[in-house]
Amino acid sequence: MTQSHRMFENPPALPHDIVTEAVERGLGDTTHEPSAAVALVGIALYDDDRAFIEHCCIEVGMRAESGSQLLGLAGLCLGHAARRFGQLSERAVALAEALATRSELDPADVDGRALDGLDDIRSYLHRGEAE
Repeated sequence: MTQSHRMFENPPALPHDIVTEAVERGLGDTTHEPSAAVALVGIALYDDDRAFIEHCCIEVGMRAESGSQLLGLAGLCLGHAARRFGQLSERAVALAEALATRSELDPADVDGRALDGLDDIRSYLHRGEAE
C-alpha cells in the first residue's frame, strides 16, 4: 500500500493587475473561481496594501452569485487582513458581518469560512479601528 502525502503551500501575493483580472474572471465564470480564490488568498496573506485587499474582497462579496465558493472566502480573507493590519474599513466589516449572517441562515448560500473570517475580525480588530 502506497501512501500519498499532499503538500499545501499558501499562494504568493500576485501583482494587482493579475489579481484584478483573476477576480473578474472568477466573478464572470465559475470555472475560473479556483484561480480567483488563489489570488484572493495570496493577497490576504502577503500583500501590504490593505485597501486593495479590502477592495477585492468587497467586489467579490457584492458581486458573486449565491453559492459561489468566493463568498465565504471573501469573508475569510477580510479576517486575515484584520489579523495582519489590526484594522479594516467600516464597509469591509459590514460586508464580513453580512456574509457571516448569510452563512448562518443558509450555508449553501455562503459557506462557513465567512463565520471564521468574522471571528478573526472580532479577535484582531482593535477597538475603534474600523475606519
